[in-house]
Amino acid sequence: MATEIRVPTLGESVSEATIGRWFKKPGDPVKADEPVLELETDKVTLEVNAPASGTLGDIIAKDGETVSPGAVLGSIVEGGAAATAPAAKSDAPKAEAPKAAPAPAAAPATPAASVAAKESGPAVGRIAAESGINPSQVAGSGKDGRVTKGDMLAAIATGGAGAAAPAPAPVQVRAPSAPDDATREERVRMTKLRQTIARRLKDAQNTAAMLTTFNDVDMSAVMQLRSQYKDVFEKKHGTKLGFMGFFTKAVIQALKDVPAVNAEIDGQDLVYKNYYHIGIAVGTDKGLVVPVVRDADLLSVAGIEKKITDFGKRARDGKLSIDEMQGGTFTITNGGIYGSLMSTPILNAPQSGILGMHRIEERPVVRNGQIVARPMMYLALSYDHRIVDGKEAVTFLVRVKEALEDPARLVLDL
Repeated sequence: MATEIRVPTLGESVSEATIGRWFKKPGDPVKADEPVLELETDKVTLEVNAPASGTLGDIIAKDGETVSPGAVLGSIVEGGAAATAPAAKSDAPKAEAPKAAPAPAAAPATPAASVAAKESGPAVGRIAAESGINPSQVAGSGKDGRVTKGDMLAAIATGGAGAAAPAPAPVQVRAPSAPDDATREERVRMTKLRQTIARRLKDAQNTAAMLTTFNDVDMSAVMQLRSQYKDVFEKKHGTKLGFMGFFTKAVIQALKDVPAVNAEIDGQDLVYKNYYHIGIAVGTDKGLVVPVVRDADLLSVAGIEKKITDFGKRARDGKLSIDEMQGGTFTITNGGIYGSLMSTPILNAPQSGILGMHRIEERPVVRNGQIVARPMMYLALSYDHRIVDGKEAVTFLVRVKEALEDPARLVLDL
C-alpha cells in the first residue's frame, strides 16, 4: 500500500510552488514527519515532511517543476527495501492517475462570470462595478484561480484590456554575448522568491506615485543609552539591545501622529489601519524577505528585539512561515548594516510608506554655535504620494527624529 505525498496548503495568496530539491531518492527509507523535499514559493522555502514511514516510491514531480496545492509529488511504500520494486510497479496506475491532478488547478484561470462574481469577494465586486471590468475575463492568481483585488487593480492599470485573460508580460531578452565572453558566463534560473521580488518591486514603481524625502538624526542619545544598558539588558532579556527596538517604537509614535503613512488604497477608498504591524526587511542568501512584527505597539523594546532576532535567524535558515510575512502596515529596512550611506527604498505594496535606515558615521554639525562631531544617520522615507502629502511625510520623519534624539519621548509617549 502506498501513501501519497502531496503539496500542502501554501497560504491564501500563494497558488503554486516549485520543487527545490528532493532529499531522498526512490528506494530510500523514510520515517514519518521526516523532511523528504523542499518547495520554493514566491514568499518562502518550506520543507514537506513524509506523511508515513516506509520507503520512498515513485517521484512524480521532479526538481524544478511547478506544482499547485494538493498536487501529488510522490509516494511512500509501506515496508522495507524488498517491497520497493513490486510496490512501485503495482501502484504505478495509482501514481500515474494523479499526474493530471495539477491540470484542473490551471483551468479556473478564466472562471465563469457567475463563479467569479460569487467567489472572488466583495472587494472584487466593488472594483468590477466601478471599473466595468468583468472578473470572469481577468486571470486569477488567488487560490483555485480566484480573482483577487490585486488582479483587478492590475487589469485597471493595464487599461482594462480584459476581454480575455491578459497575456503574459514579454520576457526581456538580452543581446547575445560575444563568443569569448559567453564561455565565461554562468546562467542560473531565478528562484521563485527572486522572481516575486523583481515583480513586486516593479509593480510598486508602476502603480504608486512614489516619492522619497530625507532627514538626518543625531544618534548620540540612543547610542549612549544602548551603551549604558546593553549588558544588563542582555542579561535580563536574553537578547542583545540593538537599534531596531528604538526605531520601531519611534516609527509607531510617528504613525499615530500621521495615520496616512499607515494607510492603503482600496479602489476609491482609503483604509486607515488602527493597528501597527511593522515589517522588518531581512536579507538572506536567496533574497530579501519581510517578516512582520504584529501589534508592535503592544510590545516592549525587549519584546521587539526578541522578535526581530528570531525572525532574522529563521529567515536565514529558510524557516519563516507564510503567515509571518503577511499583513504588514509599514516597513523598516536597514541598509546601514551593509554600509549604505543613503538610499531610496521601494514601497512594499500595498503599504504607503517604508523607512530606510543607513550607516551611522561621525559628521561635523553645529551645536550651540560650535562645530562638533556627532554620530549621524540619514533617514529616507519613501511614500505613496497618492495617499501621503509632502507635509505629512516631512512631519513623519521629524517625529521619528525627535523620538530618537530624545529617547525619553518613547517612554513618556510624547
